[in-house]
Amino acid sequence: MLTSPTLDKLFALNLAGMARALAEQRESPAYTELPFEDRLGLLVDREATERENRRLERYLRAAKLRVAATIEDVDFRAQRGLDRGVLLELAASRWVSAHQQVLITGPTGVGKTYLACALAGAAIRAGHSALYARVPRMLTELATARLDGRLPRLLAAWARIDVLVLDDFALQPLTDTQAADLLEVIEDRAGLRSTIVTSQLPVALWHEGLGEPTVADAICDRLLAGTHRIELRGASLRRTETRADRAEPAETGQGG
Repeated sequence: MLTSPTLDKLFALNLAGMARALAEQRESPAYTELPFEDRLGLLVDREATERENRRLERYLRAAKLRVAATIEDVDFRAQRGLDRGVLLELAASRWVSAHQQVLITGPTGVGKTYLACALAGAAIRAGHSALYARVPRMLTELATARLDGRLPRLLAAWARIDVLVLDDFALQPLTDTQAADLLEVIEDRAGLRSTIVTSQLPVALWHEGLGEPTVADAICDRLLAGTHRIELRGASLRRTETRADRAEPAETGQGG
């Protein structure tokens, strides 16, 4: 018979999932008909599931994704140049293991941020870490970190993230200092980690807004190496949803 000391020891060993499953087995007569190996297997499965759920919750909180997006909720009905097969292939997150990039471009409101967060969420579910950042705020944080001496630690922390989402890239022209800071972030990741970039500007127009030409060359060279591109088009989904709201509740918000 299961005793309280056994449960206490399981909790002390950080096997809370197994302890809860054992308590449930003790209270349910149906489990007594199972062989010992089957009951043990159920306990181990419960512990593994609870640990994975805790990891997932922890990684999602740490990622600070702007929207709680999932690949399953992506709307493929809108005419915006989104290929279902390409997106589902990216959702498998093999590009993360290969240390490749994903560039998502298109006009405002067509769902760039939503797709970026959905792909980052898929990567987290595949066991990778992720972090969302808007480039304008990231540059401000880098400038502040330089002043208070945190810059090396901040860069090192970002360099360890498996998937870094750079939202609103090239939203406005960068100063030479900002471009140099951005290059440091990207250089630390080149060939070692993966990056998702969203931008309203086509890739061909990035160079002119990235500061000094040699720095701009370096940024573009590193971001465009081993890259998957998603080029969206069409009208803003926000306007579509606003019109739909007047008639009935919208199903999913994917502007960005």
